[in-house]
Amino acid sequence: MDIEILSAESLGVRGLCCYVKTRQRKILIDPGFALGYMRHSLLPHPKQVAMAERARRRIIGLWEKATDIVISHFHGDHVPLVNANPYQLHAKELIGLNNTARIWSKNHDHLSHNEALREESLRAALGVHFLPGEGVRDGPLHFSLAVPHGDPDLTDELVMMSVVEEDLRFLHAPDIQLLHDQTVVRILEWQPDILLAGGPPLYLSRLTKEQIDRAWQNALMLARGVDLFILDHHILRCTEGITWLEELSALSGKPVLCAADFMCRKRMLMEAERESLYRNLPVPEGWHEDYAKGKVTTKNYRE
Repeated sequence: MDIEILSAESLGVRGLCCYVKTRQRKILIDPGFALGYMRHSLLPHPKQVAMAERARRRIIGLWEKATDIVISHFHGDHVPLVNANPYQLHAKELIGLNNTARIWSKNHDHLSHNEALREESLRAALGVHFLPGEGVRDGPLHFSLAVPHGDPDLTDELVMMSVVEEDLRFLHAPDIQLLHDQTVVRILEWQPDILLAGGPPLYLSRLTKEQIDRAWQNALMLARGVDLFILDHHILRCTEGITWLEELSALSGKPVLCAADFMCRKRMLMEAERESLYRNLPVPEGWHEDYAKGKVTTKNYRE
């Protein structure tokens, strides 16, 4: 089994997209990304936009090769959009690229109103249909029933987790935020060798101490119970998330990685560091408007 993480906050963009290759399947999970349209009253820095372009090219290339495409939920950093902003993956870029892939998603009755609208528009744009995945086993793929997108006391939104099993068991648990104890128990029951999970949104002031403590205890359980724990997404929209990884590693006695660590790439917390990026590398006035119109590129901001 080969695992490549394509979008995540430690890789410079919002998302938790990965590509899992087994002997018989090529599985693209959550093929989307976003940049956080506005943080600290600032639009994405062009350096971060360049990182998004890199993710876009890779996701489009692997969409074309995939035998299976999995959409855990229809949020704009996890799925192509018909009405994408300039910093997301637009559905028009995928039209006609792959008409044979099986496209799996959580069941239709678990879609929120906005998700249902996105699902309908995406189906129409791509000319495809979605297979209900919840609870289904298909070859090396196994999908969970829908689980809460964060704290179930505060949201009705749900996500679908995915397991890919061959010589190893890999579990993709996006946006669970470690805030639902039963979801964590279910993950441990699956006994994954490698877990890629979305951590708590520490950057949000509305997150209570009780929620942070609950997420911490659940993270520690997973760190101790899983051979390789990759923790990313919401948690790395601020630099406090790095402290979490370091302290979890120390307490569990095992390294807890972010996506960049797993991919052996430099950590690029572009959203967390947006203010310092603007200070250190000023952006010309009107750059974002010109970028949206195709008048400027990210050439001067690429590494």
